[in-house]
Amino acid sequence: MSADGQATSHWFDDEAGPVVRPYAMTRGRTRHAAQHRLDLIAVVVTEPRAGDPEADPTLSPEHSDIVDLCRKAPQSVAELAAELDLPIGVVRVLVGDLVDRELVHVTRPVPPAELPDESILRDVINGLRAL
Repeated sequence: MSADGQATSHWFDDEAGPVVRPYAMTRGRTRHAAQHRLDLIAVVVTEPRAGDPEADPTLSPEHSDIVDLCRKAPQSVAELAAELDLPIGVVRVLVGDLVDRELVHVTRPVPPAELPDESILRDVINGLRAL
């Protein structure tokens, strides 16, 4: 309460938005304990058996938001960070928590070393054109 008896909100600034530091959302962690490899383009998918994340009091609102967003459609780590307006590092830690709880799983893109060589693809296209 302020001196004039009105409630004041210490956690929200009209111009800056919520005043919660990113490290508070991750409880000071900058990495996840299991150190899941989460590239910016790694895709996060909600597990079909995942219930209502808001019913779990141990999950933060940001955890719930991630589960809900990925339930609607798979999202990349970069998309989640943009949608939630959170730093990538925070999203990586939160997604790692959700993977441990088996609420989401992560699919990783094919590494460039495993992709077919561009020259082979060009030869196939040229061969098809020759037919």
